[in-house]
Amino acid sequence: MGVVTAFIRELQSYEEYSFSTEELYQKISAPQSSIKKELARLVADNQLINLRKGFYLIIPPSYQHYKRLPIELYVGKLFKTLNKLYYVGYYSAAALHGASHQKVQQDYVITELPALRDIAIGNLKIRFFTCVNWPAGNIIQQKSDTGFFNLSSPALTFADLLDNQNPLGGINRMLAILEEIAEAIEFNDMEELLTWYNNKSTLQRMGYLLEELHWNDKLSELIFNALQKTAFFPTLLSPDKEEKAGGTSNRWKIDVNVEMESDI
Repeated sequence: MGVVTAFIRELQSYEEYSFSTEELYQKISAPQSSIKKELARLVADNQLINLRKGFYLIIPPSYQHYKRLPIELYVGKLFKTLNKLYYVGYYSAAALHGASHQKVQQDYVITELPALRDIAIGNLKIRFFTCVNWPAGNIIQQKSDTGFFNLSSPALTFADLLDNQNPLGGINRMLAILEEIAEAIEFNDMEELLTWYNNKSTLQRMGYLLEELHWNDKLSELIFNALQKTAFFPTLLSPDKEEKAGGTSNRWKIDVNVEMESDI
């Protein structure tokens, strides 16, 4: 048995599924040339995935057919290695909050600047998005088999999806998913969001959908009461650089510029 293979088996005994080369070199005293040769062989045998330079995923037999790992098994360690703020968000968070309509074909992670390059290695795909103003709340610690990882709460997931609807495929792609997330939003989760979230247009869209589609009247009323504390103005349901919001006939001042029809 090679020294890297022995190291990997030890990690798996602790339910660890990822490691950095720095960690590897600290544990193993073999020549780096032989270590690199064994790493290359294990990657070729689909036992490892070289996710980023200096960071590897361990693919146990139960996942080798998929040639990927659930992101919650390694994302915490990855970002500890990178020393960057992060949270799992968008469609990945929606699926973890029980949005059964969402079959995640790629993972979505929000992180701080500078931006990271997206990853596409066979079946494993990660899209990284940056957040200029880091959330002041609503990032929760979620338990996984390997420890804890950062995840947007249902309220923040709902807001993030609406705020980035165009690069994420449009509002109709996410409509059924938003409905399921709405069921998962606790009152105190939305209360916390409203203490710091200052994108009024997104809050208007959230309140409008919750009320108009009868998803959650209590949450929509909570949002409307928060919006009334300051002025807010007409905004498009689906942002469009070429279009300005016109007259509205609803209390949210939402110009419904797209016909809502779920694509699921």
